[in-house]
Amino acid sequence: MPTNDVVTNPDAAVAREQVMSDDREHVFHSWSAQGAIDPLPVAGAEGCWFWDYDGRRYLDFSSQLVNTNLGHQHPRVVAAIKDQADRLCTIAPSFANDRRGELARRIADVAPGDLDLVFFTNGGAEAVENAVRLARLHTGRLKILSAYRSYHGSTAGAITLTGDSRRWANEPGIPGVARFFGPYLYRSAFHATTEAEECERALQHLDQVIALEGPPTIAAVILESVVGTNGVLVPPDGYLAGVREICDRYGVLMICDEVMAGFGRIGEWFAVDAWGVTPDLITFAKGVNSGYIPLGGVIISRRVAATFDDRVYPGGLTYSGHPLACAAALATLDVYRDDDIMGRVRQVGRDVVGPALADLAARHRAVGEVRGRGLMWAIELVANRDTREPLGAEAMGRVTEDCKKRGLWPFMQPGRIHVVPPLIASDEELRRGLSILDDVLEVADACAEDTRQKAPTR
Repeated sequence: MPTNDVVTNPDAAVAREQVMSDDREHVFHSWSAQGAIDPLPVAGAEGCWFWDYDGRRYLDFSSQLVNTNLGHQHPRVVAAIKDQADRLCTIAPSFANDRRGELARRIADVAPGDLDLVFFTNGGAEAVENAVRLARLHTGRLKILSAYRSYHGSTAGAITLTGDSRRWANEPGIPGVARFFGPYLYRSAFHATTEAEECERALQHLDQVIALEGPPTIAAVILESVVGTNGVLVPPDGYLAGVREICDRYGVLMICDEVMAGFGRIGEWFAVDAWGVTPDLITFAKGVNSGYIPLGGVIISRRVAATFDDRVYPGGLTYSGHPLACAAALATLDVYRDDDIMGRVRQVGRDVVGPALADLAARHRAVGEVRGRGLMWAIELVANRDTREPLGAEAMGRVTEDCKKRGLWPFMQPGRIHVVPPLIASDEELRRGLSILDDVLEVADACAEDTRQKAPTR
């Protein structure tokens, strides 16, 4: 594996220039102003690390887009892809296939309750699209309720369901979407002062929104079991169970988006397992096979699936349950089981990451709050702890650049650093990354102090 030192290699320099030339001339990047970006050319990766063509190594504390749960180039997953490619690269979804069928069975085995059938997609956004379609057809109703602080994907329906600002430029979206506030005690919409108050008031609010929108018009409530890019908002105890009760009372389906939180990210097969809740539909992607080959899906309850016993389901995808993707997923599930990844994630979250982040919060004035579970955490950065004003974009840019200069690749969101390393990260790698964050937070502290000093006096 490359060292941290920059290596002068003429061949590598030529390769780097070709990669950058091709990218800048011909690749259209997502979520970017094309002329304003300067993407890092990556030469290779292994485990929790990746490196550029100059040999600079980066500890991947982002798991790329919170999807490489088993890190880069896991040998068992790579071997499974190679073996499947030798046997059968692809087959249409209308055929039965051993890899696809086994994966569906094994996902159903670890899914809660009677979620026993799987509709495979190519990623999380398509999973959300089909979950909504299933809910509307099953109930005969139009409306879907989604949270303001949420992200569900960038396809037409998924971006409409998204609650954050990424939705704005994509409007108008699909019809029939209404919104509610989920629990977020640090910035409570309900003036709550305790987790119990936040839970109770958030549930009362959801109940009221359903009543005002009209229960007979609502097909489903969709929510991230643990909110991801909008803050790593771990639901207070009782919240998911309360949503389940409200949905049951009104005949509304409960859809849990587990694209980010599912498959081990918080130390459970599915995040809902931590609270003993069974939704009607679960969407998944990312961690099911660490993103080695695109794969997602919807896990469907027997009750919802029965709607289509004698009725055609009007949806499908050319690559649904692609054999190569399913083979990668089966190998991933094997590693999760054989290496007790779930138990490992719970342990390091409790004993390594959680305590270290609490210590950072105690020592750095720019840290407003840390929160999370397993290996899914957020450090909320503020310019002022008293007012909870978020750290500004310029300061966040400085923090991001300092991380990268120190060899740590962070997962950044406005006003937050998310700590989401691969689930296979060693204690040493976790502590190394956390130590770098400790140093980087000095930059955040200085930015917060500058903001305080420039603030107008009254």
